[in-house]
Amino acid sequence: MKTRAQHYSVNKIQLHTVEAGPSSGNTILFLHGFPEFWYGWKHQLAFFAAQGWHAVAPDQRGYNLSSKPTGVEAYTIDKLTQDVVELIPQVSQGKVVLVGHDWGGAVAWNIALKYPHLLDKLVILNMPHPEVAHHHLTHNPKQMLRSWYTGFFQIPWVPEVVSSSFDFKLLESSMTGSARSNAFSPAEMEGYRTAWEQPDALEAMINWYRAYKYNPIEADQKVQVPTRMIWGKQDKFLGTELAQPSIEECAHSELIFLEEATHWLHHEFPEKVNQLIYEFAQS
Repeated sequence: MKTRAQHYSVNKIQLHTVEAGPSSGNTILFLHGFPEFWYGWKHQLAFFAAQGWHAVAPDQRGYNLSSKPTGVEAYTIDKLTQDVVELIPQVSQGKVVLVGHDWGGAVAWNIALKYPHLLDKLVILNMPHPEVAHHHLTHNPKQMLRSWYTGFFQIPWVPEVVSSSFDFKLLESSMTGSARSNAFSPAEMEGYRTAWEQPDALEAMINWYRAYKYNPIEADQKVQVPTRMIWGKQDKFLGTELAQPSIEECAHSELIFLEEATHWLHHEFPEKVNQLIYEFAQS
């Protein structure tokens, strides 16, 4: 796959992107979650470029080679959203198909709610609608237990020390230990460690969690952008019971479960996930 790296000025920072396919093609934009970076979408970039699409995957604010402003307040959901809102017209001549996973899914939900004119379609991988997420994180004991780390990440500096100890063993095991075997190769994990080692990256990544309480997503209407949610049912972080209520917050939507997939479905079953995104994007 031929890719090209770019840097864009957005919202007073620099976003690093990796892109594939013709710049003149329809644009599909992929937003990664924690603790990934653009590389998490390598299978999708290759597939969509081969179909003639302009496929774009940024390192979001605080990650890998993008800017890492200091302070928790630099990572509120509105600032994360504004980064992508300002990126879209620079990478596309029209509306985009937006795909988000995990925290990237939270940003994608917010864009669909507040800037629907920028989107042609919305695809969400294993990230509940913000209202559903809030309800289950405050009323569902099982989900509160699954999401224990969100509380841990509120502590100053300790999560950074623990996460980086023993060559980032905790972060690595949070991925490999919750995924199907062989979802991540040793060489791939080395790439992730290189991204985590970037100056100030780890604190910035964790600040996404710290900042959310100051600026939660306000969802006062249904999502009007056509939406397809693809959900790996073996997710150890987010319960399957969050999926159906999320899709009910969308006016034009469909939910597809992958029975054997985990939270890392786009790594484990890339051909299946790519096809499901592609047929929806083309429809």
